[in-house]
Amino acid sequence: MNLLEIITPECIKVPLESSGKQEVIGELVDLLASTGKVSDPAALKEAVWTRECTRTTGIGHNLAIPHGKSEGVKDLAMAIGRPKQPLDFCSIDNRPVKLIVLLASPIDRTSDHIQALARISRLMTSEEFREKMYEAQSAEEVFELLQEQEAAGTRG
Repeated sequence: MNLLEIITPECIKVPLESSGKQEVIGELVDLLASTGKVSDPAALKEAVWTRECTRTTGIGHNLAIPHGKSEGVKDLAMAIGRPKQPLDFCSIDNRPVKLIVLLASPIDRTSDHIQALARISRLMTSEEFREKMYEAQSAEEVFELLQEQEAAGTRG
């Protein structure tokens, strides 16, 4: 799966305005809604927050990947945000989060949802890539880094 198929530069925000975990999730869902990728942002916020309350999506290495499935999502979609300051996300390694990648899926696309989560996780295993993402100063820069990384992945 190529992540460039599920994200556009309009779905990236650097820096995020919110400073709380639930607010950041809401801000990223609203970003997806503003681009027409989510027709019922309230339902998606509830789905993502319910998932987050079950088990943190702060996976370590300063990264969180909140995700959820909702009727208001027609196609797989992704939003990325970098907080102004590292954010407490109750991560498994107790380190604050420097990048949040939100994944939204239709209810009936479990396989695609899992493939996208796996692809995000694989990309972020590169410490060099992660650090570049954490230091990105604009949505355009984040998108360009993703383009470079996905192009490199298709050549491999």
